[in-house]
Amino acid sequence: MPRAKSENDRKIFVLDTSVILYAHNSIMNFAEHDVVIPITVLEELDQFKKGNDTKNFEAREFIRLLDKLSQDHMIHNWTPLDGKMKGNFRVLMNPDNQYNANEIFGEEKNDHRILNAALYLKQFEKNRKVILVSKDINLRLKAKSLEIHAEDYETGKIKNIDELENTGKYVMDNVDITSINKLYDQGFVEAKEILGLKRRKGNAFYILRSDKNSVLSFYNSQENILERVDKRLAYNIKPKNAEQAFALHAIMDPNIKLVSIQGVAGTGKTLLALAGALELRREYKQIFLARPVVPLSNKDIGFLPGDIKSKLNPYMEPLWDNLKFIQNQFKETDKEFQKITEMINQEKLVIQPLAYIRGRSLSNIFFIVDEAQNLTPHEIKTIISRAGDNTKIIFTGDVFQIDTPYLDSQSNGLSYLIDRAKDHPLYAHIKLEKGERSELANLANELL
Repeated sequence: MPRAKSENDRKIFVLDTSVILYAHNSIMNFAEHDVVIPITVLEELDQFKKGNDTKNFEAREFIRLLDKLSQDHMIHNWTPLDGKMKGNFRVLMNPDNQYNANEIFGEEKNDHRILNAALYLKQFEKNRKVILVSKDINLRLKAKSLEIHAEDYETGKIKNIDELENTGKYVMDNVDITSINKLYDQGFVEAKEILGLKRRKGNAFYILRSDKNSVLSFYNSQENILERVDKRLAYNIKPKNAEQAFALHAIMDPNIKLVSIQGVAGTGKTLLALAGALELRREYKQIFLARPVVPLSNKDIGFLPGDIKSKLNPYMEPLWDNLKFIQNQFKETDKEFQKITEMINQEKLVIQPLAYIRGRSLSNIFFIVDEAQNLTPHEIKTIISRAGDNTKIIFTGDVFQIDTPYLDSQSNGLSYLIDRAKDHPLYAHIKLEKGERSELANLANELL
């Protein structure tokens, strides 16, 4: 954010509740500009302060931060933010305005009270630019209809759109047949023999082609070699294309502790992660399965009957569907079939509520997080930071299919992870592009 040249250049940012719930320290990220918190936001945060979800944690942390900043101040007046280069903040009580958003939109709502706060500042701070900051697209549109400048909260948002198209895969043509044969014969070659001395992407996958042959390979950044990638079986699940082979290789590589798999529905993300976990079951104490709870309509998890397991099961059905598919590769009398049932009964394979991850240390765990695009960057960080010894985490999802209202393709946790972790020796990413569920599913993805 460019620095203000004069006092009048210092902007006033009005923060919506959605920004606070996205990042509790957002108030500190506006350089020397001033920040206003409408009293309505504090009222809404009071409703979110209890609970175990990330939004509840963010609400509590923001309230504590505000309390710390206001120890020697009355916060209805301008109060300094910590840091020499920071501006001020204030909590704005419900003002009387020349224009009233409740009357304009014909409904009494908290969103309209927040708009009224911005309208008041615009009216009485005529020499300064007032900007409403919200993760709520509709609130931003309402603000613009009232001639209020409105912006999304940009901190943590992916700036480089091209990163969202990162496939983790590269194709090289006209490779010397001798090198390809060597890869087939001994399973690896020195990276410089094929890639030369140019900068290489860490833990990337390559399709190497000569005139007559091709080979799938993986650049092992720790040993600086290219390894042959085979379409290996994992609990009787075999990759159907090169990208699936790459994904399964990353899932089963003991040196890669963090994997992200991106792709549309039907590309096999969750199936491959589960199959790899089952194949490696002896290497880990437990297999954890999780996906964000994104309620449909008003059927929130709190309104469902039963204990936490009963409440979660409806949201976890896609995971169970994939598990049943793997299990049904075998007869009921086969030991592989019975092993899955045994693992569930003995809680070696368990559904793990993400709300209860904070504060735990997860050692000897193979952790699969499905639909990770519905997580915030902070939630992704929280999950990864819980990893102890011999823990592996797989995130799967589609960054363009988001069900959470205040996230988008550039601000969700999966996009954030792909952008920030690229080239790290412990991390690998692959994008699955070909649907393998059925011809009918492919029709839906391609034509509808």
